[in-house]
Amino acid sequence: MLHLSPTPLTLWIGIIALILVGALSLISWKRSPHRGRTAALECLRFLSALTVVLMLWQPEWLTTIHPDSKPQIAILWDDSKSMTTVDATLPPVLSEKSEVVSRADWVKKALASDLWKPLEAKGANEITASSFSSPSTLNSQLSTSSGTDLEAPLTDLLAKQTNLRAVVILSDGDYNLGQPPVAAAQKLRLRGIPLFPIPVGSKVRLPDLDLLSVTAPTYGIVGENVQIPFTIRSSLDRQVRTIVRLRDESGRERTKDIVIPPHAETYDSILWRLEKEGSSTLELSIPVADGELVATNNSRKFTIAGRPEKIRVLVIETLPRWEYRFLRNALSRDPGVELSCLLFHPTLGPGEGNDYIKEFPSKIEDLAKYDVIFLGDVGVGADQLTKEQCELIRGLVENQASGLIFMPGSQGNEFSLLDTGLSDLMPVILDYENPRGVAESVPSPLTLTTEGRASLLTMLGNNEEENPEIWRRLPGFYWHAPVVKAKGGAEVLAVHGNRRGKYGPVPLLVTKPAGSGKVLFMGIDSAWRWRRGVEDLYHYRFWGQVARWMSYQRNMAAGQRVRLFFNPERPEPGASVTLNANAFDPNGAPLKEGTVAVDLTAPDGRTQRIELQKNDTAWGAFSGRFKVDLPGPWKLRATATGAEDKPLEATILVQGVEIEKVGQPARPEVLEEMAKVSRGRVIQPAQLADLIQEINALPAPRPLENRIPLWSHWATIAALVTLLGVFWVGRKLNGAF
Repeated sequence: MLHLSPTPLTLWIGIIALILVGALSLISWKRSPHRGRTAALECLRFLSALTVVLMLWQPEWLTTIHPDSKPQIAILWDDSKSMTTVDATLPPVLSEKSEVVSRADWVKKALASDLWKPLEAKGANEITASSFSSPSTLNSQLSTSSGTDLEAPLTDLLAKQTNLRAVVILSDGDYNLGQPPVAAAQKLRLRGIPLFPIPVGSKVRLPDLDLLSVTAPTYGIVGENVQIPFTIRSSLDRQVRTIVRLRDESGRERTKDIVIPPHAETYDSILWRLEKEGSSTLELSIPVADGELVATNNSRKFTIAGRPEKIRVLVIETLPRWEYRFLRNALSRDPGVELSCLLFHPTLGPGEGNDYIKEFPSKIEDLAKYDVIFLGDVGVGADQLTKEQCELIRGLVENQASGLIFMPGSQGNEFSLLDTGLSDLMPVILDYENPRGVAESVPSPLTLTTEGRASLLTMLGNNEEENPEIWRRLPGFYWHAPVVKAKGGAEVLAVHGNRRGKYGPVPLLVTKPAGSGKVLFMGIDSAWRWRRGVEDLYHYRFWGQVARWMSYQRNMAAGQRVRLFFNPERPEPGASVTLNANAFDPNGAPLKEGTVAVDLTAPDGRTQRIELQKNDTAWGAFSGRFKVDLPGPWKLRATATGAEDKPLEATILVQGVEIEKVGQPARPEVLEEMAKVSRGRVIQPAQLADLIQEINALPAPRPLENRIPLWSHWATIAALVTLLGVFWVGRKLNGAF
């Protein structure tokens, strides 16, 4: 049947329009000498006007479907992983004893009870029961993406069933996939079907220690310590003293004592020394605490690779002061460092000997090989650096992910760098009124900041516990750079232990990111004094860690023609990964013309190719993005235009994140909102007997109505265009004959 929905305004506009068109048609018919043909044309005119007016009244073709089956009551129950949480109390209607069981067992007992039989008595209703959000049966590595979707099962139910009287849903309300469940509740309301949710589980989080994340680096240097940060969340109501244990496949382990406050997240890290090349699987774990009910989230496994690295370092200095001499010795004796020194001696000329170069690299390809550059008490001037060379150093840091270390001295040459491209890279603001720095008559100590105590750069001990004591025992310094304060975005690792400026303690060990690379400012010239009584123990360790930390990102994946680094290092499913690549021509110079392509292979075997976009303002720099949707190893093969050598191969390990977690509190507020929107009611576990009365009091299901909106249907538009076309042609023919 045809159903119209005019408003009072459109109703009168339509009636008036039809009267006017009818009158115009009648006048035209009376005046026409060909009344027969004119009558047909005017009928077409009036029919066209009538069609337009009807469209204004929003006509719909309404079809009513009367069900010929029994009214149906659908019971949906949540079968997700969160339902295994043991925090549901059985009510008297389901058990004589009030005992605490898992949410899933609570649901099973409810479904198996005689609670539903009155609804089927005398064939009054037909009851159907089905589960939703069951855990994935796919490979366990890929099943971490399983979760709970409350909207989809309700929408699917409405599409399949035509005679629904009510819907009962048993769930903890903890949804993490799909559309908001209120959307499905709105559809139930439009169909006149109330929803009766039964919340299962406790609103209070179970007593638990949850090892939320482990953000380990993708690789480390063999024979060196790597820092492995982790996060633990406690829902216990007391402080816990526990041990974090890190263990590899061979049983070798390292432990750390930590204190976890109640109802808080704890961020910490543990050191691990890589002893072999290749990939190693490590497990970080904490013991189950007294009163903790969930033990499955107390450990995490991850993979880290050990590499024998050769870090290329360039040290630039003027006078061979003590700091320079001992730094050169430390780096030259490091088996993982390939050292080059450039000494601008003001009277003797360039330095000569082992590890020395005669001049600053004149070609970009020669400079681009360096992973880290140390700038000592050197600046812009005669027989030192030029502004063009400073621009090259800046390009190397920002575009090629190299590291830059400022090590100013008492000559104050660093102030001449502030008029070059290196000014923006310096992480501190210097005092122009005191260019030669500040000399002390007594030694002053370096004091670690909170960030410094957690940084791998300042880790001089074998573990975090002994490190603060080592720094307290280090010999002090007699001179420091004229620093006013750190720039925005910089991280201060250590400050002057005795002196304060107007902005607080004077920052002397400061780091800052610069483009793709990193910058470090060392504001003292007495690190060589750390050798007192311990020889090279702390001095060598500090500078070795600095060189490796500064070059880490640059060497994430390096081949002959392509160098690749990515962020984040250990993404989670759903995250976007940024790929940055540096490409070189056969001569080693940054690639000016050409492309870089990366072939991706997902853990499930899917492949795709990404053409990285070239940055025209950078040296052979390319970048691109892609999204990871599965946990596991994502394999990358990067090739540059015209590369005949082996493609660069790398692996990104995507951490499997359990979006469906055990031990989380139930979310009855979600179910309450769904019931409110659908005009149903939440049935608490103690009110199960009331559910039968609520459903029996419901009216019979309304017949289904199928509405086809004719006012927006393509056939209506086509008919109107046809009518107007026939009318126009008829008028032309009527005037011609």
